[in-house]
Amino acid sequence: MAVATRVIPCLDVANGKVVKGVNFENLREMGDPVELAREYFAQGADELTFLDVTATVDERATMYDVVRRTAEEVFIPLTVGGGVRTTDDVARLQGVGADKVGVNSAAIARPVLLDDIADRFGAQALVLSLDVKRSPRTPSGFVVTTHGGRTETDLDALAWAREAIERGAGELLVNSIDADGTKAGFDLELIGLMRELATVPVIASGGAGAPEHFAPAVQAGADAVLAASVFHSGHLTIDDVKRALHAEGIVTR
Repeated sequence: MAVATRVIPCLDVANGKVVKGVNFENLREMGDPVELAREYFAQGADELTFLDVTATVDERATMYDVVRRTAEEVFIPLTVGGGVRTTDDVARLQGVGADKVGVNSAAIARPVLLDDIADRFGAQALVLSLDVKRSPRTPSGFVVTTHGGRTETDLDALAWAREAIERGAGELLVNSIDADGTKAGFDLELIGLMRELATVPVIASGGAGAPEHFAPAVQAGADAVLAASVFHSGHLTIDDVKRALHAEGIVTR
């Protein structure tokens, strides 16, 4: 039996509100995260991802409250990323209802964090979040970035993904900074390269703008497709995406 493709709305949260920009800049408010989460659950979303895009100490309590209130009303897996630096952070997020955590810059700074989280909570609780840009500086042509794509690291994106899986990451959330917010479609080359190396599920992110953009991402190797502003604005519903996938013979939940 074919494994069902998951459709995942992503809510970028700052100051307790959902925000969205283009290439992570010019952020604008798009609604209350708990209300939006409730709406996506009703529409048939398979999971939800929250990203705390400020992730400062001051905002951490706000984010915990958002996750807690969402988990009380929405009964699908919740992944929370942003500001996760220790296994205790993971424990606190799980305590308020998160099923999985996404880690990015903290793992780049201290890769053993991936081992620590996987050892304590299991690979199924650990998502490596990759913000990836095209770059001639790396062997693969893709470089890992931080700070919403504004800062390039020295890490080759494919090599880092491979290392993260070896350290215990149970999923890869692969976000194309080049495509993010453009609504021009996913970076299919990047998805395909990640699929070739990955022994864990790959979530495609960045660039969705129309129903017909999702099936090519799955055909390129994505196990799940993630989008943000097209859902928040009402331009697309979860059902629109699942119908488009079904039309291409792709199984969804």
